[in-house]
Amino acid sequence: MASTPRRLRRARGLTLIECAVSVGIAAVVLGMAAPGFASLRERERLRAVAAQLETDVAFARSLAVAQSDTLRLEFGGARCWVLHDGPPGCNCDADGRLECGERRVLRVMVLGADHPVQLQSNSRAIAFDDLRGTVTPTATVRLSLPDGSQLNAVVNLMGRVRLCSPSGLPGYAAC
Repeated sequence: MASTPRRLRRARGLTLIECAVSVGIAAVVLGMAAPGFASLRERERLRAVAAQLETDVAFARSLAVAQSDTLRLEFGGARCWVLHDGPPGCNCDADGRLECGERRVLRVMVLGADHPVQLQSNSRAIAFDDLRGTVTPTATVRLSLPDGSQLNAVVNLMGRVRLCSPSGLPGYAAC
């Protein structure tokens, strides 16, 4: 019996050149997507600040009713808000220094100097009535990014917050 020649088996796998080309293509695609990730990260920070503001307004309203005390949410600059009892007059700077005098401070939110979100309110402070659970005056707080993305937190008379986007941010109603 004659032996049959062995058939060469075809090698499986990738060559070094095929791997290098694949890695090169992946690097180019990731390089093009990187700027998009930075803006996505900033928009998520904007959403997080809006959610925190919404939470703090609900907290202030419920705490005012629970403690039978009028509380005030004050916007002390472009980068902070303070929940306290007493008359308006709290201020905070970008370094996180807070000046509130003799007021009892219950909550402070300071966005650092490197934080991309800035806030602007049409009302310096809003008071939460302990008997009715209402807010006086109502307010619109504009949260904005340097690229022009914006979210508005509209606080109504009942202390409810509605988020909307004048810049067309996906996931939010238009203002």
